[in-house]
Amino acid sequence: CYTVIISLKRNYATDGDNRVPKIYTKTGDKGFSSTFTGERRPKEDHIFEALGNTDELSSAIGLAREFCLDKGHMFTYQLDKIQCILQDVGSNIATPQSSARESHIKRTKFTAQPIADMETWIDTFTAELPPLTNFILPSGGKSSAALHLARTVCRRAERSVAPIVRSGEADPDVAKFLNRLSDYLFTVARYAAMKEGNEEKIYKRPE
Repeated sequence: CYTVIISLKRNYATDGDNRVPKIYTKTGDKGFSSTFTGERRPKEDHIFEALGNTDELSSAIGLAREFCLDKGHMFTYQLDKIQCILQDVGSNIATPQSSARESHIKRTKFTAQPIADMETWIDTFTAELPPLTNFILPSGGKSSAALHLARTVCRRAERSVAPIVRSGEADPDVAKFLNRLSDYLFTVARYAAMKEGNEEKIYKRPE
């Protein structure tokens, strides 16, 4: 994984010498939350909207991975890696450049390597797929359909990240990665359907 581990504030309940971490902090009860830089922003801020979308994307990929694992697909390790990279995406988004110190930027910098890896995977799968001659609909079995669902969540995540990148608050490679990830999910969805011997539904104009 390219995981960047960032510090998270925790509340602790003390029982003798035992310190038990609590999952809740109560610091967001008034509708505000903190970025990695310590800046407090309302929860509807574009930063947290993007973080929520990338978190949802990771969950969607996790669900798709379980379907793919059940079918014995060999590419599930790639989905694992992508979920780790999405943690790095979140770290970068949670570090707005306008309030970040050099130490913050160094810890959460997002590199172009995952983009290159994604392109290699896409090219490998595409070489095995039949040419795409029609618009296809999300289908082709549970694995394929779940990957298509993850693709649409990825597109939403990309849309929410675009203005943050445009304003200079996040690394441009974050947006590039999400753009390439949606292409990967489309390609691997088709690949899963093919490997499982499932037919993909094609778009037919209603008569």
